[in-house]
Amino acid sequence: MRKTAVRGKPLAAPEPLPSPRGCSSQKVRVLSRRISQHFDHFVASSGLKTTQYSLLSAIVRLGPLRPGDLARAMNLDASTLTRNLQPLIAAGWVVVGPGNDERSRLVEATGTGRDKRTEAQRAWKRAQLAFNERIGEAAVARLHAVVDDCIARLEAEPERLADAA
Repeated sequence: MRKTAVRGKPLAAPEPLPSPRGCSSQKVRVLSRRISQHFDHFVASSGLKTTQYSLLSAIVRLGPLRPGDLARAMNLDASTLTRNLQPLIAAGWVVVGPGNDERSRLVEATGTGRDKRTEAQRAWKRAQLAFNERIGEAAVARLHAVVDDCIARLEAEPERLADAA
């Protein structure tokens, strides 16, 4: 059944989307780098990179927690987490202390780290607003929807990815 427009005229069929061209991985990496550069420009005023801000924010929000739990929450492997924690520890924003038993450790933000996160959060907010203005709020909303959908699809069927390799 064909839908009709408000004035009784038939709706035109939507234009078909073009076929994907090029490498999706490369396109997403280029976009990711460009977005990171945009956010880094703003967040740098706080003395953090956006990756450090994300990690510090997760520690403030979730901590204290075990490094393995933090790595899973951030979707990082253990060696990447260890490397990314080092500057935060060196700056005194994060500590890794004893856990519940002799073998476990807990990652926690210090008071200075919480203050640094608050400072960086204000810069991040300015970066997000500037990004929304530059790209357009509707386009950013569509981007978020596409990214969320892709993440959900890739996480829902990891075995399909392994079979394709």
